[in-house]
Amino acid sequence: MIHWETTLVKTTRGNFEVFTKGEGEPICVTHLYSEFNETGDYFASTFTKTNQVYLVNLRETGNSARAQEPFQLSMIETIFDLEAIREALGYSKWGFAGHSTGGMLGIIYGIYYSKSLLFNILVGSAAREYATFSRECIYNSEHPKFNRMQELIETLKQPNLAKEERDRLTMERTKLSLYNPSKYEEYFSLSIKKKMSAIRMNYFNRELVIFDVTRKLHLITSPTFIACGKHDVQCPLSYSLELHEGIQNSKLSMFETSNHYPFLEEKELFLEEWNDFLNSI
Repeated sequence: MIHWETTLVKTTRGNFEVFTKGEGEPICVTHLYSEFNETGDYFASTFTKTNQVYLVNLRETGNSARAQEPFQLSMIETIFDLEAIREALGYSKWGFAGHSTGGMLGIIYGIYYSKSLLFNILVGSAAREYATFSRECIYNSEHPKFNRMQELIETLKQPNLAKEERDRLTMERTKLSLYNPSKYEEYFSLSIKKKMSAIRMNYFNRELVIFDVTRKLHLITSPTFIACGKHDVQCPLSYSLELHEGIQNSKLSMFETSNHYPFLEEKELFLEEWNDFLNSI
């Protein structure tokens, strides 16, 4: 497997570790609390055949800048960091792609900086807190697998967890969000490894309880591709439908036999839908 090129981008807001791969128009990919490395990322790899992808380690992850104040871990501050990276790379505009909480970042990015975006890709995401009123969400206390998911998340936050145990628990956690868990090895067959940033996830959990930008969705003017698995247990389909209704210049693709990872579970169809969207803009 060809590893991603590693760069430390110097910005007005600190230095950020960025991994680059692919050719074409630039696209930024990140996730609110993942820590990436030179092995890349499954979601980001989806776009390397059509675009030059910049996979960003956010503040407090990898070799990126540390947070001097807790508020620097917030979603809006993270967007300020991404804008600084874009400017440092010399782009007047780039695309953005986010999966899950990465998509939540994309929503904030589109609301405040659509002028900086060629396009916006939001996969399995939501514009508001998605657990309290959604029994079909695995983060809702009434979901039958809620307790096990919470146990896995808290255990995976432990920094000294043995690699074998971390890999086993990560696989179990991921299987909870697959339409067909028996295909895990087929979907995740590459030597891609990433970590969870406990400090960023803990901050996100506090920010999430008051998160709701649904009334600002009309401010997103960049072309937006919204995708969601019909059986998504993390950010249920209803939230993607809400995004599509609120964002005027958007395309919605729903994947019948996918859970939270349609770009892997229905890879060929996802690529077809993505290319159709790209050609339309």
